Amino acid sequence: MKKDYLSYTDEELLRMMEGSKQEADFAFRIIYDKYSPRLHAYCMRILNNREEAEDIFQETFVRFYQKVDSRQHQGSIQGFLITIARNLCLNSKRDKREMIGLEEFHLTMNGEDEHEQKEIFNLIRTALELIEFEYREPLVLRLYDGMSYEEIAEVCNITPENARKRVFRAKQKIKAIIEPNYREMYN
Repeated sequence: MKKDYLSYTDEELLRMMEGSKQEADFAFRIIYDKYSPRLHAYCMRILNNREEAEDIFQETFVRFYQKVDSRQHQGSIQGFLITIARNLCLNSKRDKREMIGLEEFHLTMNGEDEHEQKEIFNLIRTALELIEFEYREPLVLRLYDGMSYEEIAEVCNITPENARKRVFRAKQKIKAIIEPNYREMYN
């Protein structure tokens, strides 16, 4: 067996998942090592709650292991994992129905560079939380996970053109939230 997990293609890994228990476990470890950092980051950015993101992250791999079948699965493993995580995140958000008001995040600045950077980061993170999920998700997939518009379209079940539009609109919405608050902090 190859030693470098990056040298395995998704097709090879999926075939290995259907082999012996030892081969399936080996392939699963490679898949986990290869895709867990991005998947964990996706869950954190979508949910913005470490404990909930950890639960969804783990459940995603459990469901992947239970459902994977190379004969039925034609796309990328990353896309399949993101789709599972996305559905779990949507279910979690639907169950909570939490609405976050901008007034809860009144930020103050004291002029320290490091502190200012942290405040700006928090402002951006808050703005990301405030935009609708249909815009937030494509933006997170594009900027943080480096997915193409075609991959985003596959995960979100939309057209690539619609993926482009949603990323553009998400940036506009974040800018509209940040600008007044940024001016308020520095004036």
